[in-house]
Amino acid sequence: MRVAFVSFETVHHRDSEANRRLHSVLELLDERDHDVHVFCARFWEADVPTFERDDVTYHGLSSGLESKWSFLARLPGAITSFDPDVVHAGANPPEQVVSASLGGKLAGAPTFLEWHGDGGIENTWWNRRAGRWADRIVTPSEMVATWVRELGIGSKVISVVPDPVDLDRIRETEPDDSVDVAYARRLDEEANLESLFLGLAELRGRDWRVTVVGDGPERPVYERLASDLRIDERITFAGDLPLEERIATYRGAHVFAQTAEHCVFPTEMLWALASGCIGLVEYHTASSAHELVEGWDRGFRTTSEEELADAILAAGDLERRDYDETFAEYDRDAVRDRYLSAYRSLQDSSGFL
Repeated sequence: MRVAFVSFETVHHRDSEANRRLHSVLELLDERDHDVHVFCARFWEADVPTFERDDVTYHGLSSGLESKWSFLARLPGAITSFDPDVVHAGANPPEQVVSASLGGKLAGAPTFLEWHGDGGIENTWWNRRAGRWADRIVTPSEMVATWVRELGIGSKVISVVPDPVDLDRIRETEPDDSVDVAYARRLDEEANLESLFLGLAELRGRDWRVTVVGDGPERPVYERLASDLRIDERITFAGDLPLEERIATYRGAHVFAQTAEHCVFPTEMLWALASGCIGLVEYHTASSAHELVEGWDRGFRTTSEEELADAILAAGDLERRDYDETFAEYDRDAVRDRYLSAYRSLQDSSGFL
């Protein structure tokens, strides 16, 4: 299948959640030898229109991120020349969705809008326009799907497809030392690690150990808080770790705590749950993490430090695991098949052949 990905800004320009999400989808397709081309602003130094990286062809339709309108003007013609089976566009900037859709219509191909929702979705004229020009909208969670519907977009065109994890990679990774609770996130103002620490402080009289994975500007604040609460000797701040080491940590942990205030999809938590962790989520209106544990017998949803402490105690009665088949539907193969099935279904139902 020939797929035209449209993303003015890519992971090679900026490492954002939304850019990583779109890049992960193109990697899924490239792994199965689909013909993947990305239409973007140029990020390479050579003054050439295309660039090959990891079997993916990038088309630089502007000299850089300062030339958005040039990119938008050239996009329909570039897509038409490529003659794709599907156009798959990111939502930032929303103007590119309209331009990509026009190119798709000229090429006889449906347009998918990958709406990650990183930073929220403002109810603007361009966002509403983008939603209405797409033939299908894909979001990572029900929470983001709700944000899209609030733009006046009908539910029938919206599908929820989660971020994938690699179950084979989990099974092949040796568990690290046993710990009671793992936490992983960039330690910024939305990390809300204090909720976990305050809950753990309620359990000073019990034996527990915690590993915090991640780094960021608020790390010194959290280290001081742990010291002030007199629990610092039980907490290891591991800093940023490569995926292999994070998986090993999760396979050795009993519980994974997700307390962040903002999360459009809890990818790191999913790695941990598939690695056998019990899921402990503090509910926040701007976080979809609770969606992973609703109706699951190894998941807890809390709304306060007291409930969080109680949940940690209750989790102690559940068996330790280092792998969980429950999350097979999130494996890379399964998520890739969902995209491909959605592509083909839309082609058939809309007459794009």
